[in-house]
Amino acid sequence: MRTILHIDMDAFFASVEQRDDPALRGRPVLVGANSPRGVVAAASYEARAFGVRSAMPMVQALRRCPKAIVIRPRMDRYREASAEVFAVFRRFTPLVEGLSLDEAFLDVSGSRALFGDGPAIARAIKAQIRERTGLVASAGVAPNKFVAKIASAMDKPDGLVVVAPEGVEAFLRPLPVERMWGVGPKAAARLRAVGFVTLGDLAAASPDTLRAILGAGATALPALARGQDERPVVPERDAKSVGGEETFPRDLHRIEELEAHLLRQSARVAARLTRAHLRGRCVTVKLKYGNHRTRTRARTLDEAVGDTDSIYDVARELLRRFDGLDRGVRLIGVSVSELRPAGGPASLFPDEEKLRRERLEVLALTLRDRFGARAVTRARLLSTEDGESGFGAAALPPEDEVEL
Repeated sequence: MRTILHIDMDAFFASVEQRDDPALRGRPVLVGANSPRGVVAAASYEARAFGVRSAMPMVQALRRCPKAIVIRPRMDRYREASAEVFAVFRRFTPLVEGLSLDEAFLDVSGSRALFGDGPAIARAIKAQIRERTGLVASAGVAPNKFVAKIASAMDKPDGLVVVAPEGVEAFLRPLPVERMWGVGPKAAARLRAVGFVTLGDLAAASPDTLRAILGAGATALPALARGQDERPVVPERDAKSVGGEETFPRDLHRIEELEAHLLRQSARVAARLTRAHLRGRCVTVKLKYGNHRTRTRARTLDEAVGDTDSIYDVARELLRRFDGLDRGVRLIGVSVSELRPAGGPASLFPDEEKLRRERLEVLALTLRDRFGARAVTRARLLSTEDGESGFGAAALPPEDEVEL
């Protein structure tokens, strides 16, 4: 019988901010952009007491919790803390499947002889995370991924919920349909409208009935609701794309405005590719217009790239293939896909300029790691990185994206 853990850091971004700044401890903290279009990336438990949740519009969150302290995200700091947490995971098992910076599945079936049973391993992991990082995690222990993930959310913060194999169906049966993995508010409302209220109701349902309500993907729900899940923990999945995007507090209308933000996104993507020793052949630009219509343009290159200028040159060309920019753009994003390891076979006729750019990218990243994020930056980005766009519209905190 397998032993699967799901470890989920509690209010991760907000907890990192409270750890780093003692003045924030015990106070309601919201991580995100304090602007009309900002959303809550994370909320401390002091803020959650007022009904604030992640992904809630910041305006609504501040109406519920007007004394909340809003902190702009520091993704580099969160990635550092995440790396420390995942290092703890790998002390106990190599079978670690990361779902995001702050949560992962661990298969500890083969680790029991060394570290004890599942609950003992979960307690040890939680203790080491607290000791090494000063942060708190919740854990679920179960025979499979589905049940472990539900269990980890049952007693937050600092929770540890264990579901024994013989108790899986009894554990799941009374839970509301909203607990089903993949069932969002709209799907839950449709299920409740026809009498499916609990996971026990789903467990007894016909797959055909659920397919008629929710579509083909719903046929797996009865088995999951009975706690049947044979999916393995898949460690170290390779990224398919690396990208980032920014939402603006007001719509931008001029291509010169968008290019400055496009350059910043290209630099961020290049830094992450360089750090991961990756390059990519396909560059994609994503725009969301003021009316929320989303469009993308992409170009596949003959050779993989990973430096700022190469990515930006393609992205700027793609930007000119969009129409209707004068009607207003609320979001812009850049991503690189078709990834491969850097330093592949050398070309017979290497592009010396491209090699120079890549060497500069590595040097700039090294200097930033040693002296801070602003040690090396482009003159054109100085104003936007200070939060004052040279075009009069600073972007909201950029969002990182790694598609798996």
